[in-house]
Formats: sequence, structure tokens, C-alpha cells
Amino acid sequence: MSKIAPCLWFNGEAEDAANFYVSLLPDSRINKIQRNPSDGPAGKEGQVLVVNFTLAGQEYMALNGGMRVEYTHAISFKVDCTDQAEVDRLWDGLSSNGGLTLQCGWVRDRYGVSWQIVPSVLPQLLGGADAAGAKRTMQAMLGMTKLDISELRRAYEGKSAA
Repeated sequence: MSKIAPCLWFNGEAEDAANFYVSLLPDSRINKIQRNPSDGPAGKEGQVLVVNFTLAGQEYMALNGGMRVEYTHAISFKVDCTDQAEVDRLWDGLSSNGGLTLQCGWVRDRYGVSWQIVPSVLPQLLGGADAAGAKRTMQAMLGMTKLDISELRRAYEGKSAA
């Protein structure tokens, strides 16, 4: 068990959200579902109170808190993607069914949680030895919603899009 685990607050959607998230990432699973022992602010006796789950090896908790609380970009989850196929798959999954795509690789999922879908090559390009290439990469990224690895590399290398 992780010493520190993020807790996501939901209004009756904790189990649905946890199942959605674990369906998107390898090394993910539902660990435990705790039900309300009695009626209370978070729901009726027997309804889901807490879902403990693992995403890509990191533990999380989803809590049905009994009211809607809006998430902000002040807290987001960055997913390091090895290739464009992974970027595309996660982007499509997280933005589906009411999700919102945002600038620079950010997605707000159907539950309002913010995610950064980031190709692992991006920090290398932004921190590369070629300062002009890093600036071009930053400018290219700022013009994207979903990040495109080929375009980011072309920008770094100073090549225009085909």
C-alpha cells in the first residue's frame, strides 16, 4: 500500500470512474470497494463509499463524498506516453463521452478530472542542447491540443510540416 495516495471526490460516480480509469492503463485494477455501513451524507447503507484502485502501479482512492465538488487544473495527472499510439489511445479514451480537450496535451475527462497526456520525448526536446530547437518545440506545443510527436520533432529540427 502506498503511503500517499490521491483521493478523488465524486458524487455517486466513484465506482464508475475507477472502472473507467483502470480500463485505460496497464498495471491497473480495482483493489477494494467499501460500502456505506449505514445511511449518511455520502449515500444510503450498502451504496459504494470508497473505491481503492491502482493506475499504472500508483494507488488511488475514489470517494463518494455526497455532493459535487469541481476539480481545477491546480491538480492534474500527467501520463508519460512512450509513443503516439499511446498518446492517441489515452487522449481518445479520456476525452470520450463528455470529456473536454484542451491546449498543450491537457484533457478534462467526463468526471472533470484533468490529465496531461505527454509524450516522453517532449521534455527531451524542450531541454535539448539546441536552444532554438527547444523554442520551436515550445511554440509548436503551444499551438496543439493533442500533442503530435512527429510535429514536435520536426519543430525541434527546424523542418516544416510536410
